[in-house]
Amino acid sequence: MSTVKIGWAGLGNMGIPMAGNLIKAGYPVQVFNRTREKEKPLLDAGAESAGGLSALAANNDIIFVMVSDDDAAKKTFSAGDGLLADDVSGKLFINVSTVASETSKYLYEQCRQKGAKFLETPVSGSVKPAQDATLIILVGGETDAFEQAKPVLDKLGKLTLHLGPVGVGSAAKLAINYLLGLNLQGLAETVLFAKAGGVKTEDMLTIINEGAIGNGITKLKSPAILKGEFPAAFALKHLAKDLRLARAQGLDAPLSEPLYSSFKQAQDDGLGDQDVMAIYKHLDQ
Repeated sequence: MSTVKIGWAGLGNMGIPMAGNLIKAGYPVQVFNRTREKEKPLLDAGAESAGGLSALAANNDIIFVMVSDDDAAKKTFSAGDGLLADDVSGKLFINVSTVASETSKYLYEQCRQKGAKFLETPVSGSVKPAQDATLIILVGGETDAFEQAKPVLDKLGKLTLHLGPVGVGSAAKLAINYLLGLNLQGLAETVLFAKAGGVKTEDMLTIINEGAIGNGITKLKSPAILKGEFPAAFALKHLAKDLRLARAQGLDAPLSEPLYSSFKQAQDDGLGDQDVMAIYKHLDQ
């Protein structure tokens, strides 16, 4: 077993399998989630439960955070009642959450002032790649922190990329999720347009997936369209949030505003907790 102690805060659909892979890799892992019942699968796998965020930071060398948005990340790192409440000098904090670049820079500065290191490592991939440890890890931060973290990060994905200073990893994540949104919107619109012209949905999906236009995401999401069922691998509300962040960060490409509007409307219509492919359900009205 490794002597590097790992803490993990935030156990959602992605956090549970990712922390689980670190346990499988032989790391001692301690976890904390505000909804404590979500810790159970990892406790059953051999993790320990931390008494709180400050204890999680105190007891571990590298502390991962994977929460839903910028506000949750800032609260988790808070020097008041969060990870940075006590002495954390020498610790390495890794924020896996998808947040704005400015938020990453803020968290980096908060850690630096406490004598701790910080990396941002948003990931490209959803639940299945998280389970299979085939994520792409998008790293922003200082080289020494990256080199310290890389052996651990390599247990979570198939590719770990150090893209530059803090902020660049977040920019890369927002960019790839913009392309994800374009793919999903285009797939839904294409299938519905074909359906209106009398083409069976399964036939149109075959045409897409067997041709040059097909890709990993069209093949992955085709079964959901055919079944009309959209259990969340990546919740639609999170992509709507990412598109909002990208727009706020300066994305003004011609398709960006209508794309964000479409996903925001789908969220407002009550589809936020369903999978991103529920955009099809929203448009099929």
